[in-house]
Amino acid sequence: MREVDAKALLVKTGPGKLSAQMRMAMDYCMAEGYAGVIVIDGNGKDGLGAIPSFVEALEAGWDHVQGSRFIPGGHHENTPLSRYLAVRLLHAPLISLTSGFHYTDTTNGFRAYSRRLLVDPAIDIFRPCFDRYQLHYHLAIEAAKRGFRVKEVAVSRIYPASGKTPTKIKGFGGLFAVLGQLFDVCRGRYRRTSE
Repeated sequence: MREVDAKALLVKTGPGKLSAQMRMAMDYCMAEGYAGVIVIDGNGKDGLGAIPSFVEALEAGWDHVQGSRFIPGGHHENTPLSRYLAVRLLHAPLISLTSGFHYTDTTNGFRAYSRRLLVDPAIDIFRPCFDRYQLHYHLAIEAAKRGFRVKEVAVSRIYPASGKTPTKIKGFGGLFAVLGQLFDVCRGRYRRTSE
């Protein structure tokens, strides 16, 4: 095992997947007084050189910073055609239409969030209903709809040239589940209506 300089090791023991992991990490960061959070997938596809851009955006007062490989300065390689088409023709247009902000790369997990956004009671991210992929989508939509400062920054995402695609989404069942969660969020299922 390699030694690393880490402040804490969080171990999720309860139910849920990505959104439950995010809630746990964000709760820890908010309790520790962090001014913001940068998240990145742990599967080795993302270029870490973009981290300073996220830090700068948070320090400049942006609340939701979405990484995009599809804007000027962004880069992608070996993106599976099905993934490319799903993002460009379905996922990003739906979240853009719902949120009122033009997103280009809404499945990209390289993002940053301000403390102000994460602790906002109207967005209310620490609910157990966020257990799979919904939290990413909820934050992207609610940040824009509720007037938080939203922007995209250029990132690099490189898939392996051969072999298995690193992803948590398995087969058609996983794809349909993700689409169902996307439609639920876009229909406002997780939106707080009383404030």
